[in-house]
Amino acid sequence: MKLAIKILTIATLSTVMLGRTHDAEASVVIAGTRVIYNQSDSEVTVKLTNNGKLPGLVKVWIDKGNPDTAPDTIEVPFAITPSIVRIDPDKSQTLRIMSSGEPLPADRESILYLNVLEVPPKPTGDEADANQLQLAFRSRIKFFYRPSALKGQPESASGQVVWSINPSDAANKIAAFNPSQYFVSFDRIALTDGARTAVFDEGGMVGPGETRVFALTGDILGPGARLHYTAINDYGGPQEGEADLQP
Repeated sequence: MKLAIKILTIATLSTVMLGRTHDAEASVVIAGTRVIYNQSDSEVTVKLTNNGKLPGLVKVWIDKGNPDTAPDTIEVPFAITPSIVRIDPDKSQTLRIMSSGEPLPADRESILYLNVLEVPPKPTGDEADANQLQLAFRSRIKFFYRPSALKGQPESASGQVVWSINPSDAANKIAAFNPSQYFVSFDRIALTDGARTAVFDEGGMVGPGETRVFALTGDILGPGARLHYTAINDYGGPQEGEADLQP
């Protein structure tokens, strides 16, 4: 996933055939692109800010990976306070996220997703009589639960990934194996021999102990090529690195 966190949800509050629409842009934004919840934390906080000109009603929840699951049907070992809140223009709201104590795997990170759904206010005055399209906006970012007993450091996990030509389709794919106990998110992957380059610009994540295959575009090179990547650190910033392509 790219660093942009504003995602237009399919939720539509009213339909329009003629008339004007509000600007298709979320007003309530999340401070950060990911949440890290360490096992030793009693809670973590997330700041929401309304940069718009109108108040917004916000609903917040955590999902397990399926963005289409109804919030009221999801059971996760975390509680959010407040889960529904009104945020006035140029104001902020701090969310408190606390663990319920239910166990998660202790030998690797777990990933969930924090959802922030912004519902615009009901039109009033002249706007109430006009044909309009009102949209609810949903922002969704990664939420990592990090056990205390994990080995190594999360910032070194990207350097441990083993890259190889995918044997099932060596013509345009490479495989990434992550031996660490941490999730590794990539923003860009490029394979080059100095003169030719193949790239993967869509971004992707490799879980602990998992192998993921990336399809590259451009000239595909042999085992002697050098791999360059941009990983995303805990703060949402870029972490550049290089690796050899294994046979």
